[in-house]
Amino acid sequence: MAGPASPPGFLTATLQKAVNWARTRSMWPATFGLACCAIEMMATGASHHDLGRFGMEVFRASPRQADLMIVAGRVSQKMAPVLRQVYDQMPDPKWVISMGACASTGGMFNNYALVQGVDQVVPVDVYVPGCPPGPQSLMHGILTLHDKIRSGEIVR
Repeated sequence: MAGPASPPGFLTATLQKAVNWARTRSMWPATFGLACCAIEMMATGASHHDLGRFGMEVFRASPRQADLMIVAGRVSQKMAPVLRQVYDQMPDPKWVISMGACASTGGMFNNYALVQGVDQVVPVDVYVPGCPPGPQSLMHGILTLHDKIRSGEIVR
């Protein structure tokens, strides 16, 4: 990206692009594991898959320290207000990944007790399909979110 008048080894960028790049390298996820997808989410954070290379090695237990919520598993009607409260407590900018068929669409559980898609409770930025999706799928979803943030597709 060096311009014609720039000395060699000198890069230029807009402030917004630099901020977006920094945001993608320092995300701290708040875990919201509700079912079998949570086990796959934990496996993604383990040493074999190493989320630390993306700056995400610390899963936060407090929503006030997190900027990414990974909703893993089915959301019951009783849990929906709690999910929204945790989301509201997260500082801006914040992002949401819906992990698995149950979180995304209700999955095979089409009944009154479960929310038929977490997007009815919080805004979702990336959907990760599968039942349950493996660690590679979640990592692909995280990298997709990084691309959306870097490109400016998601503006918060």
